[in-house]
Amino acid sequence: MRVWWNGPFSLTDDQLLAYDGTDPSKPIYLALNGSIYDVTAGRHFYGPGGSYHFFAGRDATRSFLTGCFDTDLTPDVRGLEQMFVPADSAPLPASELDTSRPEHIRKAEAKIRKERELRQARKKVKDGIEGWARVFRGETGKKYWWVGTVKREEGWLERMPERELCEKAQKARPKKRKSE
Repeated sequence: MRVWWNGPFSLTDDQLLAYDGTDPSKPIYLALNGSIYDVTAGRHFYGPGGSYHFFAGRDATRSFLTGCFDTDLTPDVRGLEQMFVPADSAPLPASELDTSRPEHIRKAEAKIRKERELRQARKKVKDGIEGWARVFRGETGKKYWWVGTVKREEGWLERMPERELCEKAQKARPKKRKSE
């Protein structure tokens, strides 16, 4: 039940931690892609002892997509498109491997395919985040809503080391296509 709301506000990641459900006088917030949502209505899920308490009081966007809740509780989504790109580059179909075709044309076709796969993979990451945002904006019947944004210093992401895909995400990657 919404008791109060003074309009949108900003919290730093450190300030957001205070809204993890351990203080029953405060609402429970979680963040997704820099947007903060009030999930107090789901206290039994997001509060202490709840199955999703690890999301409370933080921006864990990466783990929403990877499912790696022990290692990916971070807003850093760099490299997540690799989840949707075949683990090994797909070989060109036999028709495109025609050795009578010049090598530079075959290489150009392979480059075009790789760029297309990356575009599609980036869209899947974006769509995945948006799907979760719909849930937390209350568009799927949950009594959650957007309350503000996470305030971060300029360049915060560049100062973080790039992450590898967790084991679960690596295993879930699509398999390479077989030659036709």
